Amino acid sequence: MKKLLVEFIGTFFLVLTITVGAVCGKAGDFAPLAIGATLMIMVFAGGHISGGHFNPAVSLGAMLRGALPSKDIVGYIIAQILGAVVASIVGTKLIAPEVAVETATISTVPAFVAELLYTFALVYVVLNTATAKGTDGNSFYGLAIGFTVVVGAFTVGSISLGAFNPAVAVGLVVSGKLAAAQIWIPLVACFLGGALAAFTFNFANGKD
Repeated sequence: MKKLLVEFIGTFFLVLTITVGAVCGKAGDFAPLAIGATLMIMVFAGGHISGGHFNPAVSLGAMLRGALPSKDIVGYIIAQILGAVVASIVGTKLIAPEVAVETATISTVPAFVAELLYTFALVYVVLNTATAKGTDGNSFYGLAIGFTVVVGAFTVGSISLGAFNPAVAVGLVVSGKLAAAQIWIPLVACFLGGALAAFTFNFANGKD
């Protein structure tokens, strides 16, 4: 339960920053930096307890890599999605209720490719900086993970909404930014990207 609480809290603040800063526009052009910084500080805060996933695709990648017991993944994903849903409601209903969120339309192929590639990058970075023996005990993993999201958000945020995270995608639907009919795009792309990152990690790192 301690791990699930940490996953809920970290995902909550990540999605709250996305909702208020990006969806409601309160962070302006600096939204990607705010989002990446939030992920960074939450990873540093909770990484030693739960692994600091805050992302079902990361949890899937960690499980396939052998860094998360398979019995834990369902609980992790539920905690992450609950954190995203609550954060989206708090952000749109309590913090920025005056903002009328406009639903975005994303193009299927560009959005799918963008979400796939940058989720792959994110999970690949997480596995190599936070779970690999070669980087064990480092003090930079949170910064590397957070800035991967910053890069992805600046680069393809206008194309795919820059979720790179199935829980974030759920939050975007709850806030009204992403149409429910299009949620399959980030969901499929993110889980596929996470799985591919794990397989790549396992191949490149051998018996790490």
